[in-house]
Amino acid sequence: MIKKLYRDVVVWDAERDSADRCDVVTEGDKILSIFPAGTLRSGCAYEGRGKTALIPGFVNAHGHAAMTLLRGLGEELPLMEWLQEKIWPVENNLDGDMVKKGTALAILEMLSTGTTCFADMYFYMDKVAEASLENGIRCGLSRGIVGDSDGSKLKENLRLARDYHGKEGLITVQLGPHAPYTVDFDLMKEIAAKAKEENLGVQLHWLETSSEWSISGQEGRMTPEEYLSETGMIDVPSLLLAHCVWVGREASSFYARENVTFAHNPKSNLKLGSGVAPLPDYLKAGVRVALGTDGAASNNRLDIWDELRCAAMIHKGTGNDPTLVTSAEALKMATVNGARALGFKDTGLIKEGYKADMILIDLDQPHYVGWDSGNLPGFLVYAGSSADVKATVVAGRVLYQNGSFTETDKDRVIAEAKAARRKLTGHE
Repeated sequence: MIKKLYRDVVVWDAERDSADRCDVVTEGDKILSIFPAGTLRSGCAYEGRGKTALIPGFVNAHGHAAMTLLRGLGEELPLMEWLQEKIWPVENNLDGDMVKKGTALAILEMLSTGTTCFADMYFYMDKVAEASLENGIRCGLSRGIVGDSDGSKLKENLRLARDYHGKEGLITVQLGPHAPYTVDFDLMKEIAAKAKEENLGVQLHWLETSSEWSISGQEGRMTPEEYLSETGMIDVPSLLLAHCVWVGREASSFYARENVTFAHNPKSNLKLGSGVAPLPDYLKAGVRVALGTDGAASNNRLDIWDELRCAAMIHKGTGNDPTLVTSAEALKMATVNGARALGFKDTGLIKEGYKADMILIDLDQPHYVGWDSGNLPGFLVYAGSSADVKATVVAGRVLYQNGSFTETDKDRVIAEAKAARRKLTGHE
């Protein structure tokens, strides 16, 4: 296996109290060793000169990648109106080829902004898996289940797991019931039972809007937490709950479990007028929280760095407290927490034996003047942006560097996505 040396880079991850200048050696898809900067002298793949940060790759913990083809449709509408009148009718025209091309477009955007792993809940998920493997990115995939009176969608999701769970070490598969208002209670119980039987995780939209619980038909019958208990969802091997804007503050401690993660999507929730999740309460209660963008039709960016800055700032403003949600907490949510939620136990840290999923960040920029080993997280979150990404590395492979994609034909992907959008929507 090929060894690569990243010499004199500034290393930070969620387990470090401060950043350190290091020489990092990778071998194959793993981080082999980490030494003090200047220890190694030859075989350098990347020369950092103490001016390049090396941190874990970002994990986009909630999204619908192929919705890049639907970006801009039905702007500035409430969630249910947006879904029912603008999104779902167009999605009925999707086919597998469109989904693959939309996913490839999303992967370009994510790699260029530092994302090395993404969660996805959509349709034709075998095509999403193909696009992901062809482009070398890591992902956690679930087949979105809506309705499903004949059980065909659940069977499709289970087939996806049989075919792709663990594939090339890059893919995990979860079951994907869309939400309590689109999945029957008994089917939700069946999905939870199947998740336990097959040792699979679950991705689930959860309390995204203030009206969601009443729409589900469960209001007055049971609380959301009782619903999770009654269906068995709270006990599945891994439960990734997307949005969680309207989880009651007093109920936060219920979710503080090793198998549960909230995917916080601040920008999508703001744009759709869904509200602002009480993230500080969740963190105080010990809930694991990751960050997601949601689909490109509702955000409209697939830029986790954008979510980082928003997550760290909006709660300070709404809570009138500048100490809420620190930059280090936000970075932890964007890296190791998302990796854990998708079942990648050895990803999300710059640590010997962990997967070499990393991003290199240019600190030799005007807006980084003044950074040091103690304040680097603050500079990254509040001053930095995805424009500072010099390279994105997944499983030891450099997939994006200095503005170019090393293993993907950008022009072809964009041209194919444009054609797919024209076919889907009837216009550019």
